[in-house]
Amino acid sequence: MQPYKIIDIFTSEEAHWQGKLTSRAVGEYIHDLKIPARLLVVRGVAGVYESGEISTPGIEVLGYNMPVWIRIILPAAEADRVTTMLAKMVTDGIVAVQDLDVVSHRTKGKLLPKHVRVRDVMNPEPKRVELTTPVSEVARLLLSSTFTGLPVVDEDNRPVGVISQTDLIYKAGLPMRLGLLAEAEEAKIAAVLEAMAEKQAREVMTSPAVVIQQEAPVTAAVDLMLQKGVKRLPVIDEHGRLVGNISRVDIFHSILQECPDWQAFQRQQIKVENLSTVADIMRREVATVRPETPVEELIRIIDTNDIQRICVVDEHGAFLGLISDKDLLAAFADRHPGIWNYFVSKIPFTERRRRDKNLQRYLELQTAADVMNTRIITVPEDTPIQTAIQIMLDGAFKRLPVVDAQGKLRGMVSREALLRAGFASLAPIAGATSKTAATPSAGSEGD
Repeated sequence: MQPYKIIDIFTSEEAHWQGKLTSRAVGEYIHDLKIPARLLVVRGVAGVYESGEISTPGIEVLGYNMPVWIRIILPAAEADRVTTMLAKMVTDGIVAVQDLDVVSHRTKGKLLPKHVRVRDVMNPEPKRVELTTPVSEVARLLLSSTFTGLPVVDEDNRPVGVISQTDLIYKAGLPMRLGLLAEAEEAKIAAVLEAMAEKQAREVMTSPAVVIQQEAPVTAAVDLMLQKGVKRLPVIDEHGRLVGNISRVDIFHSILQECPDWQAFQRQQIKVENLSTVADIMRREVATVRPETPVEELIRIIDTNDIQRICVVDEHGAFLGLISDKDLLAAFADRHPGIWNYFVSKIPFTERRRRDKNLQRYLELQTAADVMNTRIITVPEDTPIQTAIQIMLDGAFKRLPVVDAQGKLRGMVSREALLRAGFASLAPIAGATSKTAATPSAGSEGD
């Protein structure tokens, strides 16, 4: 038996607290506490108050102020602070408490409640471009943003397409991803943008736009993101006009705001089902190299496998650091400007090596240990998904290396994997196999 308390509140429809109906105010208060409590609100069909007022739905009496019963069941340890606050909130009514022995308490560990709507989560001031906007302006707008895609709207502000980083690369001639271009000198950026200025947004956008209604549940937005393979959605009103934008980061922020601490629930002997850890969703096939690997080989791996990150491990598989294409560009741009051509050129990698022998020899002398980023946060395999979301948001990380108790690299967890695990009942993640991290894996690694 577990000690619980029942808190009963007997009030009326007309009772208010700080401008809200008492029943609603109490419900929001309990929700915001994020404690293992359940609340029930019942509206009576008739009642009598100590003031002498009678409430009835019949026409013979003009009073329609029906009685309201609010019942809260919660662990006894939480009862004192809750009842203290409720005694202040219930300005008209009775607050009563009684003991309750609970045999079992079980719940499902959902990441986001079903009642949360897109309008509650979205960015209500989305950036957008028009059909005639020059592609150079689109690219410059994205360079100054944390996202890599924009909706294209018509003259009535209705989304008719979307321009993503992929559209800019394959349709507009963007020579590298936006994150790399942002690291370049202004003169190089200006030259790239100038070459894209002749095209308009209508020529490179992907159409039609994948949109979501503002009144739709957030879970529907997640399903659409996963189904279409997109990271953000334009949000429209009932007339089809753009009113917002919802991204994976917006959803993660909502998760942390709405969901309780499920581990705290478990510490109170409450059975929480469907909880998952990063070990359940991480990608196990991760590109890895040893610290003595030449930088020239790192670039070849990035180039031929279309990836952005490589993990560095020692001979025992222990995680040492991470190398991204951005790290490589930043490390050599000042010492050897020719490195720029390795990332912007569309010439095959072998041909680039032949044309710049000096740079090739220079890169062969540098190793992964020289350029790797060792200030990388890792998480153990038993890290709850919600904790991983918090870490990724706090550090603006797109991926987290996962290590075991001995510090050996076990895999990598991404934003998409977190989203899929939280809303798709642990549907299989692409690349989430039983193999250990050892070899480079193909596939684009967007944000």
